[in-house]
Amino acid sequence: MLRIGQVLKSNGSDGELLLSFFEIGPEDIDLQEPVFVYCDGLPVPFYFESFTPRGNRRALARLTGVRSLRDAEELAGAAIYADYFEEEDSEDLSGWTLCHEDGSPFGLIEGLEDIPGNPCLEVSTPDGTSVLVPLHEDLVTESDPKARRICMRIPEGLLSL
Repeated sequence: MLRIGQVLKSNGSDGELLLSFFEIGPEDIDLQEPVFVYCDGLPVPFYFESFTPRGNRRALARLTGVRSLRDAEELAGAAIYADYFEEEDSEDLSGWTLCHEDGSPFGLIEGLEDIPGNPCLEVSTPDGTSVLVPLHEDLVTESDPKARRICMRIPEGLLSL
């Protein structure tokens, strides 16, 4: 899962929320797919019942199961995640560019090695080597489907060959 935004605050008394998005805008949100909020350490899916963009990076939204001011305030400040990599119908990452956290290119993604509990990107580097890079939500810093690139915080020493 990729962190895409945050619940800023409740809006009104009937469970509406003000959401803020990071690298994507409200127009990039697939309203048919769930977003996730971690509750007690587990990702809980929420579907959009209503969604109204407010500028380039914010939206007013109503999520399933959030019906009151109290419900909404429990989610205030929570990070919002989307599952971009695990769904069968998600876009294939083959051909995307893998970049370092600073945006500099690292290599070309050739595919996804689905190791149980540890999915890894198969990446070919400019020097002709092939490496596996763990695909974990804590390492992904940016995903840009339009540019077909993903940026990651790659732990020092992981890519030493």
